[in-house]
Parts: sequence; C-alpha cells; structure tokens
Amino acid sequence: MRLIKALGQWFDQRLKLGKTIQETMAHPVPRSTASWAYVFGSASLTLMLLQFITGICLAFVYIPSAGGAWTSLQVLDHEQALGWFMRALHGWGSNFMVALVAIHMVQVFLFGAFKYPRELTWIVGIFLLLMTLGMAFTGQVMRFDQDAYWGLGIGASVMGRVPLVGPNLVHVMLGGPIIAGETLSRFFAIHVFIIPGALLAFVGVHLLMVLKLGINEWPMPGRVVTRATYLKEYHELTRKDGLPFFPDAFRKDLVFSGLLVLALVLCAAILGPIGPGEPPNPTVVEAMPRPDFFFLWAFAALALLPPSLETFLLIAGPIIAIGCLVALPLISGTGEKHWRRRPVAVLTLLVILVALTALTQLATYSPWSPVMDAWSGMSVPPKYLEGRSALQREGAVVFQAKQCRNCHSLGGEGGQRGPALDAVAVRLTQDELIRQVLQGGGNMPAYGKNLSPAETTALVAFLKTLYPPNRPPARNASLVTVESSPQDEAGNPSAKALQK
Repeated sequence: MRLIKALGQWFDQRLKLGKTIQETMAHPVPRSTASWAYVFGSASLTLMLLQFITGICLAFVYIPSAGGAWTSLQVLDHEQALGWFMRALHGWGSNFMVALVAIHMVQVFLFGAFKYPRELTWIVGIFLLLMTLGMAFTGQVMRFDQDAYWGLGIGASVMGRVPLVGPNLVHVMLGGPIIAGETLSRFFAIHVFIIPGALLAFVGVHLLMVLKLGINEWPMPGRVVTRATYLKEYHELTRKDGLPFFPDAFRKDLVFSGLLVLALVLCAAILGPIGPGEPPNPTVVEAMPRPDFFFLWAFAALALLPPSLETFLLIAGPIIAIGCLVALPLISGTGEKHWRRRPVAVLTLLVILVALTALTQLATYSPWSPVMDAWSGMSVPPKYLEGRSALQREGAVVFQAKQCRNCHSLGGEGGQRGPALDAVAVRLTQDELIRQVLQGGGNMPAYGKNLSPAETTALVAFLKTLYPPNRPPARNASLVTVESSPQDEAGNPSAKALQK
C-alpha cells in the first residue's frame, strides 16, 4: 500500500490530475438520481470498454481478406485457446450494448432529460446510438458468411438508389463494382478504427456535458422547466438534497455493471459465438439472408414496404427519423418532464415500441420469404391423394415439380408467401384457378409460359379437389345451360330444364 501510494504521489506531482479526479468523482448529484433507473448509461460505457478489449484480442487472429476472414474465424472457434469464448463475448456484447443504449435513450426520453439545458447531451446521445448500430452492422460483415455477403449486397442496393451520387457511394462502400477483398478491408477499417475513434470522442463530450450540467433529477409532476430558473433550482436541489457521486451513487452503477458482465459471461459460455454460417457463395442465389437480432425490425419493414414507396422510404425514412430525434429538444426544450404530464410523448413511444416488436417477431420467421426446399423436402399429404383420379394425381406431381410448395402451404407445411391452398377450391372457381395460374396476380408471378396446356389442366384438376369435406367447392352461378324443348305456358324454360 505504501508503494502504491508513493507511485500515485509521484505521478500526481508531475501530471497534477489527482485533484481533478477527486472533484469529478465527488461531484454532487440529486439524491433521487442515485436510483436503479439511472444505471444504464454507466453500464453502456462498461460494455463499450469490454468490446474494445475483446475486439483487440480478436484482431490478433482475424484476417480481413475475402479468402481468410471465414477461415480465421474457424481457427478462433476450433483451434485458438478460448478463441470461441472471446468471439462469444464480443458478439453477445454487441447485442447487449445495442439493447442498453436503446433502453438508456428510452429512459432519457421518458424522464424528460433531453430538455434545457441538456439538449446537446441528447443530440450527442443520438449519434452514439447510431455509431453503436454502425459497429453492430460492420461487425456482422466481419463474419463474411452467407448472411453477411448477401446482407451487404442488399445494403449496397439500397445505397445505390440515392439520387445522383448513388453509384459513387456504392463504389466507395465496396471498394469497387463487386463485393470482394477490398470491401472487407474497408469495413474492417471502419469497424476497428473509424467508428471506435468517433465513439471515444463522442463519449468524452457526452461525459463532459454530464459533469458540467449535472445528472437529470427525478421528474416530479408540476415541476416545470424554464430557462430562466432551472439552473438555479437545480443547484439549490443538489445543495440541499444532494450527495457525492462516489461512493454513494456509484454503488448501484457498480453493482448493475457487475451483474451485467456476469450475465454476458454466462450467455457467452452457454450459447457460444454467433456464426459464422456457410462461406459466402455468390452463386447460391436462393440464399435467404437475415440480419442480427437488433436489425430484424428493419429487415421486416423493408420486406413489407409497398413497391411504389420503397425507394422514397428507404432514402427519406432514416433522414426524417433522425431529424425528428434531433429536433425534439429544440422544439420541446421546456415544460413538464414527468411522463404523466406528457401523454402524447408516452403514446408515441408505445406505438413505436409495439411496431418494432411486431416487425421483429415477423422477421424471426419471415413469412414473405419462400421456403426454397419445400418442393423437394415436403411431400403432398396422403389425404390429398386418396380417391383422386389419375389426372388429379398428375396435377399433384406438377404442383410439386413446379415448386408451388415454396410459396404456398398445404397441410400446414410449406411457404407462407402466398395463401394456404388447403381450401383454395372454396375461394376460386375452375376458370379463376386457370386465370390465376396462367396470368398471376398480386404477389404471384404468371406461369403461362412455364406450363404446358396438359400440365395446366392437371394442376387445376388437383387444385379443384382442395376443399374441406363440409364445404362445397366454388361454382360459377352465371353458367346456366337451358334445354330447348320443355317450356311452360309463358315460353320460359321449365324448372327441370335448368342444369348446372
């Protein structure tokens, strides 16, 4: 202890940082702020430092090249001592960090901590969230498997839609016209140098403003924020009912961060590293890339957008969303902080959370994506073949061979891009079935050029048998043939002359 104290005094005599550190650690905060609701910011900082440490360790083995990236991850997972655990810590740490930063932003929004004089603190926090998402996206690219390859291709196609400069942006992003070794080198530089450097700078500015402006007090109904009196009231609050951040308020931050790191270690040890999947192969066009969990909502939103609005929303949507977040403290910088006095803000937040949750849940099974191997891996259920004629059985063969099962389910198995066909004969008549198969409609392409007349006849004959036993098939009521001989006295066809 004497040696440590002597070393500390030696450095302090030359750096003169001891007094500054003591004042920083002991800066007063409102007593109500020493709460479990205020631990997410410090926990996010803890995870960021852990990400830097694990990322440096992985960089000693990782090879940022098209031919070596996937192989180096295999070495880490199966040959390097504890390499799999380091990858798991880094991968799941990314998920934890995105979740914590998002929760921290929600807490700041609900508690009105973006209001005067902390407007710039909120704006810097928005950019920290964006950079955290950028780290997560570029980290997925580092795996360079099928999901990363095709996900990067989708990102490039989106960027290519930007008017005027789109092709140039794609060339800068990929380092050329295609996804290759230069692409991975650029994303490695972004992931390891550019974004972490910007993160450190923005975190430094964020912490400086927190120290200078103080931590937001617990919001109270009726306590209105005004630019003329807020700072005076805040300093009076910390003087009368405040306590030093260290050690009083620091305890909860330390406990929560410790529990979070323990949960991350357990998660990494039990679940193992994330990916990589199959090696990237541009010839496998039926690949169905899916992003990591925190981008699943965007994956679903892009898939469900109407084609007419797709380009506009892809380009303008993020700009509008970021603009609204930046403008929020400038428009609503004063007034009530408590969530009970801000019903519109709470309702808006709930709508956004419900929408993101619903989109994420949809993206977990992506019903709009065809099941590419359903035609070969899922046979027609036997109950749909019993008692069928030779023509109808031939239609079942066409149904399988033409990969209808990839988009349509039968007996609860198959794709969900199109409607289930278990009762299609109840909805469509024979002529409507023929027209739908040949001409398509909705999301279904036209198969008129892919089916011979004999195949079409057989397929429709099979589809006409798909209806529940307790419900009759659809009929065209306009098709009525009339016998010419039997007539009543008025010259109208008799009832016996009407046939279906």
